[in-house]
Amino acid sequence: MPITVDIDVMLAKRKMSVGELADRVGITPANLAVLKNGRAKAVRFATLAALCEVLSCQPGDLLRWEAEEAAEAEVG
Repeated sequence: MPITVDIDVMLAKRKMSVGELADRVGITPANLAVLKNGRAKAVRFATLAALCEVLSCQPGDLLRWEAEEAAEAEVG
């Protein structure tokens, strides 16, 4: 998928655990892990807004687009 999720980068910058972020956002750690690991097919704007509020960041700090060729080159 050409959308890359960088939640782990923001977690490291904020020195916050996945569990703490999940609690503060109001989602389960399992659902946050699905999103964080790039396995989610969709994300609600309300969830994205809550992540941005808790992490004091913009949506572009959490999500970025990569061309398919670049993403496949990284995997292969």
